[in-house]
Amino acid sequence: MKRLLTAAVFAAIIAALSPSLFAQWPFHPQPGVPKGPDGKPNLNAPAPRTADGKPDFSGVWIRYDGPEPNGPPNRPPLVKGGNAGAGFKDGLPFQPWAAALQKKRAAEEGLNDPDGLCLPQGPLQYHIDPQPIKIIQTPKQIIYISESNYGLRTFYMDERSLPPQGSVTPAWHGYSVARWDGDTLVVESNNFHGVDPNNVAPRTLTALGYGWLDHRGSPYTEAMKLTERFRRLNYELLDIELTVDDPMAYTKPFSVRVLQRAVLDGSELIEFICHENQTFLKNTGREPR
Repeated sequence: MKRLLTAAVFAAIIAALSPSLFAQWPFHPQPGVPKGPDGKPNLNAPAPRTADGKPDFSGVWIRYDGPEPNGPPNRPPLVKGGNAGAGFKDGLPFQPWAAALQKKRAAEEGLNDPDGLCLPQGPLQYHIDPQPIKIIQTPKQIIYISESNYGLRTFYMDERSLPPQGSVTPAWHGYSVARWDGDTLVVESNNFHGVDPNNVAPRTLTALGYGWLDHRGSPYTEAMKLTERFRRLNYELLDIELTVDDPMAYTKPFSVRVLQRAVLDGSELIEFICHENQTFLKNTGREPR
């Protein structure tokens, strides 16, 4: 089977640059990591808390593909292989036009995936990419930074309301407000750039990159409301549950999950710059040389 175009390009870049990338920053091990009797990190220790008693999500995280930890039954399925629908017997509940678009995007092997076009990615794509993320937590806002395509999201924690759909200019990362529900951080987002169901084959590359929920091309529209629930299960693991409510693209809401593990060896995010001097599109004949 042919490899995804974006995956092949990414692999080639990593192969060429790995020695310099991994040597770019000095390690600075995270202080305060709990230790067991053997002196090794106790990853099952309780989640740390901030000065105001809230779970502390601060730090660097990376996608976790290990065994599923024990937890409440009947949880939403984990995203597998870059496919949000992998854990559902009948796939995602697409509207007919969205099913056709997803099938076309998948057949093109990621040709217009925003990752390969050096554009901001969809919110689920950031969670499931193999590159790390960093969370900076303050009482008034939480900053989510993805190394992949240098994605930056802000979760406002100052009790502001989510703006009505269509009342603000759509954005790649939408508009996000957050609140605490016990030890769960609930993030609600809307006003995303999304696919126009009446124009699923736009002429510009930028518009072709709109509305990619996952790397299999599952679409979302500007009508999407996304709810994310962040739970720190223990010192090591972060559970992120996403509920997609987009009646223009799906017949009903659905939920999926992603697990992230804490990066404790002192690694930091590195620069990911592909927006300047980007020659991929020219080299593949998609733009004039």
